[in-house]
Amino acid sequence: MTMRHRRSAALVAAALMLALSGCGASKDASGGKPSIAIVSKGFQQQFWQSVKKGAQQEAKERGAEITFQGPATESDVETQVTQVTNAVGRGPDALGLAALDSRATEPMLRKAAREDIPVIAFDSGVDSEIPLTTVATDNKAAAAEAAEHLAKALGGKGRVAVVAHSQTSGSGIDRRDGFVRWMDKHAPRIELLPVQYGGGDQTKSADITKAIITANPDVDGIYGTNEGSAMGVIQGVKESGRKDIKTVGFDSGKGQIDAIERGEMLGAITQDPLAIGREVVKAALKAKRGEKLPKTINTGFYWYDRKNLDDPKIQSVLYR
Repeated sequence: MTMRHRRSAALVAAALMLALSGCGASKDASGGKPSIAIVSKGFQQQFWQSVKKGAQQEAKERGAEITFQGPATESDVETQVTQVTNAVGRGPDALGLAALDSRATEPMLRKAAREDIPVIAFDSGVDSEIPLTTVATDNKAAAAEAAEHLAKALGGKGRVAVVAHSQTSGSGIDRRDGFVRWMDKHAPRIELLPVQYGGGDQTKSADITKAIITANPDVDGIYGTNEGSAMGVIQGVKESGRKDIKTVGFDSGKGQIDAIERGEMLGAITQDPLAIGREVVKAALKAKRGEKLPKTINTGFYWYDRKNLDDPKIQSVLYR
């Protein structure tokens, strides 16, 4: 090969390397796909599976890779802390976290910050300045809407119980407080019984519901703050033999939808879990690029019941 040919070959190689470099601009410095570790509050409920599906769809479209995990139940804080610890230890490009207990996960969030791993909170806000944004439903407003529908169904009077899924997670607190505050302000003739907590576990929430009914036979309505709580309320009311108690819930798994269709639950709030999953991935990739994020990313909610269940807008956000 002549000197001129060698120079031409070198120029072609350099141009090829530059082109390959440009094609890989969406990938990380090591040449691999951006990696996002996502740790949710749970794994088995249909809501979390839908969040996972949305995250996977967005990651595929944007050439990223995700891991998605969560504890078996939404009361298993210790398992979630271990999962967050392991996720941060793998050194992802970003971390998405729906914290069961923000205080328990704070040490690992600090470690992520020290290692320049941006943190995106979702579903629940985290009591920390480390997350760059929170992707979530406006849980207080959504809970207030559930309260309004229940109050209307009760004619603005009666006794109402709340079976909540958590008193440590942001969503649990907001869905409790949004409901209670609306009732206090707008339905003075409705008496609220002390809030009970079932950890989002259906069996435990059903037992709590039956205990509430036994202790308060004049209870008129019950609100469950997430899928497991709502299904427990439905089960507990049914097992108590009462057919006059009006119930409302949160989330839209198949069991709740079927109960609403049968008239066993008045209605519920549905979130948009696919949008939550997608927005977590979008925000994580923006954070990796150093882009500024808003404090919150609101993914919306809808009230659904037998009247609007077939509305295409509602059908598109149900979890089944």
